[in-house]
Amino acid sequence: MRIILFLLILVQIFGCVRQPALTAQLVPRSLKAINLEETLTRRDELMMAYSLTSYDAQNKAVGVVNGGWGVVPVQKDQQIDLQKSGSESISPAKPISLTLPRNGRIVASLVLIEVDDYTRARETMAKIQKIHNVVAIPVGLLITATEVLTPLKYVSAGLVASGVGLQLIDKLDEDDLLGQSSVELREADLRKSGQRLVRVPAQFTGQHMQDAFDYQLDYDVLLKTVKIQPVRQ
Repeated sequence: MRIILFLLILVQIFGCVRQPALTAQLVPRSLKAINLEETLTRRDELMMAYSLTSYDAQNKAVGVVNGGWGVVPVQKDQQIDLQKSGSESISPAKPISLTLPRNGRIVASLVLIEVDDYTRARETMAKIQKIHNVVAIPVGLLITATEVLTPLKYVSAGLVASGVGLQLIDKLDEDDLLGQSSVELREADLRKSGQRLVRVPAQFTGQHMQDAFDYQLDYDVLLKTVKIQPVRQ
């Protein structure tokens, strides 16, 4: 009887132990130019912006981080490993990370853009990379479950929340945006399934005047366990 009581006490103790927090990491993996938007010049100038936005159990936006890659000239059939350095003009797309709130969710968003104004695009990317992976508190960021948000709106809202003040939506027309992708992960579902890697393939196709573009983009969302260290006095 004492053994049973002792085991019950142990179950209660360990059942109350708080599980380590999960951190989501967005990692752009590869980009392939199957067909270009600009067939006359035989190359596209590309940039990419991406973000992670977290929500707590009450569906309130509580954190956002941003990342960017480019501006890079790409030729037809070219494949780029986004985690390796290529030529001097091609640098890796750095990952971004954000803690997943208890019983909350996180949205990973990414947009691929064909650049018309190279100088302005470089200035925009420099601003994005300056706040790369810096966690911002999205005060006043009105993103709720009732709103239908595109990945472009998530990325744009994340940049505004980070103090960059860039409204990508205002800077783009329909011809500039080659594609957008999002994936939503819920903390409770991940705990239950034990899944720690989400691979996201995205195919971006479309028509611009007489030119048909086709891009294949792959990115991962990795889930890592983070042990919270006690604060030393």
